[in-house]
Amino acid sequence: MVGKIIFQGAEALILLDKNKIIKKRVKKSYRISELDEKIRKLRTRAETKLLEKASKKISVPKVLKSDEKTKEILMEFINGKKLSKYLDNFPEKQQLKIFKQVGENIAKLHDSDIIHGDLTTSNMIVKNDNVYFIDFGLGFISYKIEDKAVDLHLLKQALEAKHFKNWEKLFSEVLKNYKKSEKADLVLKQLEKVEKRGRYK
Repeated sequence: MVGKIIFQGAEALILLDKNKIIKKRVKKSYRISELDEKIRKLRTRAETKLLEKASKKISVPKVLKSDEKTKEILMEFINGKKLSKYLDNFPEKQQLKIFKQVGENIAKLHDSDIIHGDLTTSNMIVKNDNVYFIDFGLGFISYKIEDKAVDLHLLKQALEAKHFKNWEKLFSEVLKNYKKSEKADLVLKQLEKVEKRGRYK
């Protein structure tokens, strides 16, 4: 296997080869072989399309090659600081600046009907004051206000769990800048409903 494994997830292996990333969707032995082949092929295609669409709006890794046969996506390596690891070490002023951009980025994605599906600080990298969103493996296209609200709710939960010291200020910064989205009012109203559902479960 070419490259060094830097992450092994449930769905894919992430390999680093020089300054390139290879995302390889792994076989699932519990699935029927033909079905597994089809699912991995479709997910490779879907993620490639999402990355290419998102790249027109925000900073994401550039797709260099996508191979549905091998279920691999070759993309540029963003050699920056992963927020899950470094965010809490930054001064508060810098954290707020980063999350201003995070809010703007989500607004731009949602205005293009792109749902990231896994908005956590593990999927955000800062390089030269620029916030890159990575791993669109759980992403999809949706016009639904509900899906956009859930995307934001997942980020809120991730911040609360991992960066509890400052999470309220950071999420507040996200929402303030998300208001630049065309449908922000509708999405934020729906977010309140999503949160109430979560509380009364």
